[in-house]
Amino acid sequence: MTRTWRQEGLMTLISRRQFNRGWIAVGGAALIGRVAEGAEFSMRQFHNQPAESPLHKSLEAMWAAVKEETQGRVDVQTFPDNDHTAGGDPAVLTMLIDGNLDFFTLNGGLIGAVVPAVNVQGIPFAFQNLKQVFAAMDGDLGDHLRGEMRAKGIYALPRGCFDNGFQQLSITTKPVRAVADMQGMKIRTPNSAIYIEAFQALGATPVPINIDKLYDALKAHDVDAQTNPLTIIELFKLYEVQKYVSLTSHIWAGFNLMASLKRWESLPADVRQVIERNAAKYVQMQRPERQPAIQAERTRHGV
Repeated sequence: MTRTWRQEGLMTLISRRQFNRGWIAVGGAALIGRVAEGAEFSMRQFHNQPAESPLHKSLEAMWAAVKEETQGRVDVQTFPDNDHTAGGDPAVLTMLIDGNLDFFTLNGGLIGAVVPAVNVQGIPFAFQNLKQVFAAMDGDLGDHLRGEMRAKGIYALPRGCFDNGFQQLSITTKPVRAVADMQGMKIRTPNSAIYIEAFQALGATPVPINIDKLYDALKAHDVDAQTNPLTIIELFKLYEVQKYVSLTSHIWAGFNLMASLKRWESLPADVRQVIERNAAKYVQMQRPERQPAIQAERTRHGV
């Protein structure tokens, strides 16, 4: 069967329209991909919080500001939940030190497994209030800890410690009103000596569990209680499997913004300056923003 030129022309017209529509649909994504690939420094940021967490939003905003200020030279993608890396926080910290990850945020008690001095952030009742915490972390103590981390292959950004609040106890079986209430209680802690030893001293039985397994451990009654700021109780929906919250404010928790020292030293000075400036800026913005959220969480949980 032969086709007429008119039929061929119609088919060609349709083909071109289809092609153009496909180009618009696919080409846009391709263009975006080229822009991302065209960044001079493409890097990754991990953290152990969910995507809906305040920390994730602060980090995304910070890195967007860095990208804009460097005119696209720096493109850092932020991955919540540690990008589901097997082994959780300890494994990711090793990745950072080895240079297989660019940026990471982590609690000082967990960093302490590699850099013992940073355990000071996890010493029970070391800080009385947030004003005291921030003065220490942004001052001489913070500089000392940064020096200790650098010796282990970690570059901690100056004034780069995001707030996570004071830790409280949430319990399945009974409220904790005195130390006697903790005797023999199985409490989930991070796998960190400072936490384990603290709760042993209080007569409890600490059970180290990575945060990504926390909800399941509480639901299965593998542990009776856990220690975390109210924000974590809310984000991980621990209220679904627990009944009590005791406001003990026993340990302050923060998110130290760290870079792989190997990666950091490979960056030009101007890029490092932009990152440090924006890190300090967004940390200062995040700290007071948390306070209304904390009060809302207290009200919601009736504490």
